[in-house]
Amino acid sequence: MLLPPPARAAAAPEGEEVGDELKSAYWMQWDGEAARTNVWRILGRLPGISRRVLALAYRADARAAVTVVVCQIASSLMSALGLLASVRVLSALFAQGATSERIHHALPSLALVAGLMAAQGLLDFGVARGQAALTPKVRRAVEQEFLRLNCHVRLEAVDDHVFADEANKANDRGLYYMRQSVPQMVQLAHAVLGLIGAAGVLAVLHPLLLPLLVLSVIPQGYAAVRSARAQFLSHSRYSTLQRRIRLLTWLLLDRDSAAEVRSSTAQRALLEEHERFARRIEAEDARLGRQEAGVALWGRAVGGLAVGATYAVLGWMTATGWLPLAAGGGAFLAIRSSRGTLVSVVLAMHQVYEHALWIDDLERHLERCRALQPHRTGRRLADGVKTITVTDVHYTYPEAGRDALRGVSMTLAAGSTVAFVGANGSGKSTMAKLLAGLYTPSQGSISWDGVEVREVDAESIQAQVAMVLQDPVAWPLSALANVTIGAGTITEADPQRALAAVRESGADHVIAGLPQQWATPLSKRFKHGQELSGGNWAKVAVARGLYQEAAVLLLDEPTASMDARAEHAVYEAVLHGGGERRRDRITILISHRLSSVTSCDMIYVFRDGRIVESGTHQDLMNRTTAAGQPGEYREMFTLQASAYQAAAAPGEGDK
Repeated sequence: MLLPPPARAAAAPEGEEVGDELKSAYWMQWDGEAARTNVWRILGRLPGISRRVLALAYRADARAAVTVVVCQIASSLMSALGLLASVRVLSALFAQGATSERIHHALPSLALVAGLMAAQGLLDFGVARGQAALTPKVRRAVEQEFLRLNCHVRLEAVDDHVFADEANKANDRGLYYMRQSVPQMVQLAHAVLGLIGAAGVLAVLHPLLLPLLVLSVIPQGYAAVRSARAQFLSHSRYSTLQRRIRLLTWLLLDRDSAAEVRSSTAQRALLEEHERFARRIEAEDARLGRQEAGVALWGRAVGGLAVGATYAVLGWMTATGWLPLAAGGGAFLAIRSSRGTLVSVVLAMHQVYEHALWIDDLERHLERCRALQPHRTGRRLADGVKTITVTDVHYTYPEAGRDALRGVSMTLAAGSTVAFVGANGSGKSTMAKLLAGLYTPSQGSISWDGVEVREVDAESIQAQVAMVLQDPVAWPLSALANVTIGAGTITEADPQRALAAVRESGADHVIAGLPQQWATPLSKRFKHGQELSGGNWAKVAVARGLYQEAAVLLLDEPTASMDARAEHAVYEAVLHGGGERRRDRITILISHRLSSVTSCDMIYVFRDGRIVESGTHQDLMNRTTAAGQPGEYREMFTLQASAYQAAAAPGEGDK
């Protein structure tokens, strides 16, 4: 027995949420991985990551990629040479002699420093220009490949929840970080080359200066790693709360939920829940801020002591003659610039490493997509069809416990109208998808004019079948594009063909009533956009199928949302209209309303993946079982008819 619910929903423990499905977020799979691993593992992966990003950039735009690499290396070289030239300036200024004479001797070196700085500025400009040209091309190339591969994978792959999860992760994270990989690699290269340049200058000035550089930058680098680790742990602790608060924000702002939010006056409850989560996130952010401030204070304090010790040793080396005064000044500049550069290197390494893990996932998904493309033989199916022969077809959905189709055979001829009927789950729609080339039979064969479907490209079969589904896609495009998109075009149309299609489906009155008629966007999300009712969308969807002028027109419950008069008009037009076009095509109708299939040339009755009866309406109504009972079709038809008669009986009795 179901017990009454508690008076108040149980609050989640601190840092947790009710519901196991919310405890593991896919976007946290790799976030903070660099904080969990060691520096040597990160350093070991960086060369491979760099090669992959460079190869991607080179494929996208070889000239821009080479420009970025060359200019970045040259810019870092100019920086190192500028530091050495600065040492020569200091040497001239600190030399013996009159002030005017020392300044005069320093002028050539000053001019060299200025020239090197100007050259570095031009090279940095070249890096920026090359990156600006390269990044959008990388983004477009990767995104187009991802979409092209995913939108062509076989339908059974799309039905697989594991594949769907992988595609969602790859699209949400992998694509984003792949697009960011070029600027991140440029940033990392800039920091690393700057650090190498400074270290090289110190090695030239005196070998003992390199340990001093390490001593001065270790505390600040350690503080940067600690801060990154603290941010990751905080994000992990409250990621579920952040997801919940985003969901509540979406419910408060989304158009689809707006009507019910207002009609049920749910605003107050949603706002209160939003504030409850927001306060906990606010407290966590404040705690993290205090922790980061403490880490920064420690880093600066210890770093200050280390820098003080470094400068003391540097002063001692200068005072004792180990290092000339000018070289000491250059070393001071190199060490000071290196401290900030090291922090940039640490953070850039963390980012590049973590984001590369998401890119690995994206590349694995793309490889899987390549293996799941529709079968291609290089042979295309000829246009048009006279006969489709289905012989002993079986089909099993992946990971399903039983066959969806078991030994189905039929012959479909051009000019005929065929109906598939039966209970839900009987195999009607599965058979339709096999005929459309969306699935390949597990056993048996389907032949188009003697050509077996496995011998031709699957997409050449799909191009010859126009499918109109019960829940058609409401494309957020113009009314005209919603009719023509089934033929593979949005911007071009055959005006007479489009007009004939909408007249045949009854969508002509729908389009005539729109403010801009054919040009009206069919979505309220756009200016002047209009929203259609379910029945009107169905008429547009039928027109879309008719516009294709395909060899096979397959209607899978397309009129379920239409009123009775509109449904009758569509079936009359599709089954009996169309003239020469109808005589050249095979029309297949899937319907639960048996009154609409009575005039079909052949009716196939499905049950448990088999065809249990077939024939014309009259044949099936006359059929009985071996025990003298009505056949399955007759039983279903009589049951539906009796429901209408029972509803009409009271009216007749009142007359």
